Amino acid sequence: MILSMTGYGKASDTYRDKKITAEIKSLNSKALDLSVRLANSYREKEMELRSMIGDRLIRGKVEFNLCVERDETEQMARINIPLIHKYIEQFRAANDIYGIPMPERLTETVLRMPDTVCRQDTTEELTEEEWGVARRVAEQAIEQLTEFRTQEGRALEFKFREKADNIESLMKSIEPFEKARTEKIRQRLTDALASIPEVEYDRGRLEQEMIFYIEKLDINEEKQRLFNHLNYFRETLDAEYGQGKKLGFIAQEMGREINTTGSKSNQAEMQNIVVMMKDELEQIKEQVLNVL
Repeated sequence: MILSMTGYGKASDTYRDKKITAEIKSLNSKALDLSVRLANSYREKEMELRSMIGDRLIRGKVEFNLCVERDETEQMARINIPLIHKYIEQFRAANDIYGIPMPERLTETVLRMPDTVCRQDTTEELTEEEWGVARRVAEQAIEQLTEFRTQEGRALEFKFREKADNIESLMKSIEPFEKARTEKIRQRLTDALASIPEVEYDRGRLEQEMIFYIEKLDINEEKQRLFNHLNYFRETLDAEYGQGKKLGFIAQEMGREINTTGSKSNQAEMQNIVVMMKDELEQIKEQVLNVL
């Protein structure tokens, strides 16, 4: 079973007048690249959350957000009556002492002065009860992301097996052309020698040289190694999750065998098949980057 590194999860719950929401998403990355954004009251729990996320997700570029929304009634404005009283006293003192006239719209003028209207301070100390709700919400979001990764992993596994089967089938389709080219090479060399007038040559030596030349173009070892890599690739898909890097290494080895086959394929039909195998393998390499 494989898991994708791509995923998304979101969960929310209420605690008294608060709505607590956790949102998490992940993309592929070579290691765990974790970004955490928390409401101010939860800052002290950041390390605990990081540990919880790291234990569950292991790898990926992960963004986690835990926010709190309060009931709007808790955010009502508050009039600072003691401060307003002081401002009015100062206006009267300025009028009595310096003759400065009182403002025509005293109330409107006073309410424009600094700090006469302010928001209620709703900052509260984080309780264990509230944190229990917030932690449960975070766990639910992480669980949703894990389920998302599992579903994506199933889709990736199906595609990997399909591409591996395609590569194996394409490699086998080379065999008829491989056998035919041996006779073509032999005939081409013989015709080339026959076209040169008055040339004598040792037929035994010619056979030895042709055998040596044909052996250099033989791809049986490459085929066998590629089939072994394909089988190992399939076995790794069945292993426990966390095999993304291993699958990447196997894909690299498969690429080496396909490239060597291409360098030995001096026939158009064989080279076309090699190009198709490279295309299938490239799709595997692209998607392997998403595997946990």
